[in-house]
Amino acid sequence: MGSVFVSPLNWGLGHASRDLPIIRELLRCGHEVTIGASGNALAFLKRECPECSFILFEDYPVPHNNGMIFLPTYTAYIPTLINAYVSERRKAEKIFSQNAFDLIISDSRSGVYSDRIPSIQITHQLHQSLPLIAWPLELLGVYIQADAFSKFERIVVPDNEPDKEALAGKLSRTTLVPSLRDRIYYCGILASVKKEPTKKDIDYLVVISGMEPQRTALEKILLRQVSHLPGKKVVLLGKPSVDQKKILDDRTEIYSFISGEEKSRLMSRARFIICRSGYTTMMDIAEAGIKNGLFIPTPGQWEQEYLSRYYEDEGWFLSRSQYGLRLARDVARADKFSGFPAMVTTDENVRRLYRDVFSEYL
Repeated sequence: MGSVFVSPLNWGLGHASRDLPIIRELLRCGHEVTIGASGNALAFLKRECPECSFILFEDYPVPHNNGMIFLPTYTAYIPTLINAYVSERRKAEKIFSQNAFDLIISDSRSGVYSDRIPSIQITHQLHQSLPLIAWPLELLGVYIQADAFSKFERIVVPDNEPDKEALAGKLSRTTLVPSLRDRIYYCGILASVKKEPTKKDIDYLVVISGMEPQRTALEKILLRQVSHLPGKKVVLLGKPSVDQKKILDDRTEIYSFISGEEKSRLMSRARFIICRSGYTTMMDIAEAGIKNGLFIPTPGQWEQEYLSRYYEDEGWFLSRSQYGLRLARDVARADKFSGFPAMVTTDENVRRLYRDVFSEYL
């Protein structure tokens, strides 16, 4: 059977998490899978997929985000990202010259492709979402992305069709560049969790995730307030390099990291979820069928801020800034929202994705 190289971006665990069902489907179909990643993404996938081969493959450095000054910081970071892209291309070509792969699957890594091997890009961002003052940059970004997408045979979007209940809103709308539209394939949500029939005996599931230093900032804010909430609470810290469990009080358990199977069980048991509005977490919530929650976008991350506004406007979930967050008050307001509409499951989506796209090259 064919050999596949899968390479997720290591900006938080989101990209690695949504690639997990793809990797498992490839393995189920008898393919050899090699994963090229670094940092927490690499640690996570080694734990979840020990049967795969692994290559340490560093990606783009993360812009240091302290919150409201993210735009000028990110703009100043562009030369660094360009240099990182050049380095990524050089490393990718070296990997592909030393190994025999039949297919390359790159999750949001624009430099991970080959002119000799069919290459597929995974992304839910066909458009960027920038502050209104930066709308010329948002428009320019469409054409910059289009140039990057042109290096790939297919662009797989983990979302529903735009004319249906699009989980990513405007971010996943078809590109303005007509020549690329035929390459885009909407596969539906790709979640790392599975809904399990079980009793809803966790009142609040708190999921802390994302890039540093904001991950730690949110951890400090929430751990100070979570004891004010009634009932049983479970806190997930999102630290795959650490394996630790603590008891905060007789109603609150804290886990540094848990397996995908255990996360599925916890999300299936949760009545209410408190988390960042990262897109992969949103897919997990849709898959698990959690209808009540409070989203706290990472300050300065325009995508999360846009998604939070979009979901609140749709009447699905309440969003609150981490600045001035008051959990007891905010969760009471959040209970009035309806949650995401029902969606086709990840199992169905990933099998259709393999049949319609991947099997053509394997």
